[in-house]
Amino acid sequence: MPSDLWSFASYCYARPGVERTCLRLQDEGADVCLLLCALWLERRRVACDAQLLEQLRGIADPWQRQVVQPLRELRRGWKTDSVSDPAQARLREQVKALELEAEQELLRRLEGVAQKWQATDEAVAWLEQLVSDRDARELLRAAANPA
Repeated sequence: MPSDLWSFASYCYARPGVERTCLRLQDEGADVCLLLCALWLERRRVACDAQLLEQLRGIADPWQRQVVQPLRELRRGWKTDSVSDPAQARLREQVKALELEAEQELLRRLEGVAQKWQATDEAVAWLEQLVSDRDARELLRAAANPA
């Protein structure tokens, strides 16, 4: 299992059903980077508490609002027109790559604050704080376990 957050997130996202579930949760308002970080913290056995979660949200919320979401909105807004316009399709792919790079940077920032948090024997239920859908939580947790 990868130890850094980006590699862990990439590994989990590539597992069956995870991309579809994450995109659905994202459409419902979830921050997928924060969800994947929470999953990483669960895997590392870091106990969830309100203060730690707020630290992560303090990093994730502004970055999502100011950087990732505007790129995503631009990319999605160009989807239809780019089908018939090769130049716009090329630019849309560049925006998509920039959006992914912005998400990768967010994961680096989240890891930077969370990597020093210590493992514990206490309950580590991070996903319960972020996802109400039990099936989605189970799928994400299964994805974090090596095949």
